[in-house]
Amino acid sequence: MKDVHIEESWKKVLLNEFTKSYWEELTGFVRSEYLSKTIYPPAKQVFNAFNECPLNKVKVVIVGQDPYHNRAQANGLSFAVNDGITLPPSLRNIYKELKSDLGITPLPSGDLSRWARQGVLLLNSVLTVCANTPASHSGKGWEIFTDAVIQALNTNKTHVVYLLWGKYAQTKGASINREKNLVLTSGHPSPFSAHLFHGNHHFSKCNEYLEKNRQSPIDWR
Repeated sequence: MKDVHIEESWKKVLLNEFTKSYWEELTGFVRSEYLSKTIYPPAKQVFNAFNECPLNKVKVVIVGQDPYHNRAQANGLSFAVNDGITLPPSLRNIYKELKSDLGITPLPSGDLSRWARQGVLLLNSVLTVCANTPASHSGKGWEIFTDAVIQALNTNKTHVVYLLWGKYAQTKGASINREKNLVLTSGHPSPFSAHLFHGNHHFSKCNEYLEKNRQSPIDWR
């Protein structure tokens, strides 16, 4: 499976995953889904988070669950949507917290590739979804792969800031080395739990930690 179209630094550290039986089953399933159904994000954007943010550039990881399942929203980056698409409620709440925490007004676009290019890995646990059917590709093997991504970060990087919003993300981050990295947790920014998200000051805490460890802060606009 050396033909996986993923950024080279990630391919190098994840190469063993592409030889495992779960990966063969997963890719067979995903391929058949794309051929027979409407699947998001577009196939070329499945590994967008990795292609936009090479391993050596990772400073921050924001863990999501699975891609948005409505038309034209998902672009391979957790919480992000394509430019010109109405901001989903969770992303609106993220922008509200940014303004409250840092006093900045984020750009109106929900395409967060501007963050990714600065070193923010926008990692969903599951990388594909069937249209209008949330969590439809859960339990098929993506979670094993993205656990391996977090382990690769644990092995190869230190002083990474992990933003784990909601119980799902916090479970996903259970293996992170908290002595060598900063792990920030709060409620999820969805409307159902936003009262547990707002006021977490994660963006300012993130930048303070990066600067303390001689890394440039993220421009969150």
